[in-house]
Amino acid sequence: MKVQYPIFSSLFLLFLTILFSCKTANTPLHEATPTASLEAAYAQFKEPSITHRRFKHADLQPLIEKHAGAFQITKLGQSVEARSISSLDWGSGDTKVMLWSQMHGNESTATMALFDLFNFLEASGDEYDELRSLLHRSLDLKFIPMINPDGAEEFKRRNAIDIDLNRDAISLISPEAILLKNARDDFEPEFGFNLHDQQTYYNASGTPNQATISVLAPAYNYATDVNEVRTRAMQTIVGMNKVLQEVVPGHVGKYNDTFEPRAFGDNITKWGTSTILIESGGYPNDPDKQFIRQLNFMIILNALEQIATQSYTQYAISEYFAIPDNDLQLVDLLIHEVQVPVNGKFFPVDLGIRRRENSAGESYSVSASVDDLGDLQVYFGLEEFDASGFKYAEGKVYETGFDSVDSIGEARAIELLREGYLAVNVKNGAKGDLHYLPILVLNSTESFSSGWKTGESTNFFLEKDGVRKYAVVNGYLIDLENPKDQEFKQRVY
Repeated sequence: MKVQYPIFSSLFLLFLTILFSCKTANTPLHEATPTASLEAAYAQFKEPSITHRRFKHADLQPLIEKHAGAFQITKLGQSVEARSISSLDWGSGDTKVMLWSQMHGNESTATMALFDLFNFLEASGDEYDELRSLLHRSLDLKFIPMINPDGAEEFKRRNAIDIDLNRDAISLISPEAILLKNARDDFEPEFGFNLHDQQTYYNASGTPNQATISVLAPAYNYATDVNEVRTRAMQTIVGMNKVLQEVVPGHVGKYNDTFEPRAFGDNITKWGTSTILIESGGYPNDPDKQFIRQLNFMIILNALEQIATQSYTQYAISEYFAIPDNDLQLVDLLIHEVQVPVNGKFFPVDLGIRRRENSAGESYSVSASVDDLGDLQVYFGLEEFDASGFKYAEGKVYETGFDSVDSIGEARAIELLREGYLAVNVKNGAKGDLHYLPILVLNSTESFSSGWKTGESTNFFLEKDGVRKYAVVNGYLIDLENPKDQEFKQRVY
């Protein structure tokens, strides 16, 4: 466990555990909505107009207005580049809950889930009416989707001043930070949900499982003490985790709670709001995070039900600390024991390859490089390959140019790879154009980068007994004898 407590803090934890145990011992607990019902609700109320995670501010405005009948919509202010930032309020209860998303412009998963949740809350006349009535009479909800619309416009982390809004809670340099601080101060929520995305390379510590959802009850001081405010957040997270373990067992991590004095989550906790951080990571075959969007919907709805009924009090904070820590030991492709050439000799090394996203309009391409090499036994690969007995080998550019990407085709690309060509030239097309072929496509250059050292582009063959068996093209592993179906997100060079 990373968190260390003074003796008085440990005694306080024991006191809280006893206190909450006594509180709930004689009180019948609300029976939570079953996980299957949460899944069914998502399927029924998913917002159909949002189909990918690279939407923009303009895409959300009609959706916000669509809910004007059921929600109180307030323009809180505007961003550096004058894009509006609005809140949507719902419910008439005494317990105030504030949820804000997309403080980082390229962290949009929870924003999608909030609009799914708006559809759910506004609906009526079905099996969820009792739950809606409970939430409406118990809670006063304030939603602020897309705090950083300027960052979202370019799908980048920071705002138009190039400031990380999550490090601007004290200085309040950015208008978006001022807006969020004022919203919190005016509303004074008892609970807060700080909704983010994290790298897909986080794993649940000690396992190869991606941390699909990571959680945190942020600290309010450097000692990471636990008071009643943090305790409520921790207990609620335990209930959320029980739902997640039914759907994605082993794919939940606990974020590091080192106190960051400039961060909103830490300070909002310090100001008296039980804050719950949700970080959306990665999940196999979910590049646009639509399944993780569903998980957000389910656990946020579960958490709101817990808060409405105070059923979170049944959980011990020891269950929160039992959630595995986040680790950062994942790579896209882990190649074990490949023989690499140095001064005429070959040495066996593990190669850890990561593929980074590069924005291209509403889509993206990837660029891969060696993240680490050597003895990588502490790493896990989303894809792993035992290259014992295989040697690293360079590839070539095909001598004859093609008219365009469309004139090549996947089958022809595989044939060229088998012949030792890793790249082709096209006459028509422009640098940066997207394509989905399993081969490099050149237009503005006659050569391509390749290598096996850290930071170098990963374009090479794996040979055994002088025969090319596999190709690594921009970090994608391709079996030349039996190529599998996979999606390639590449650009023209």
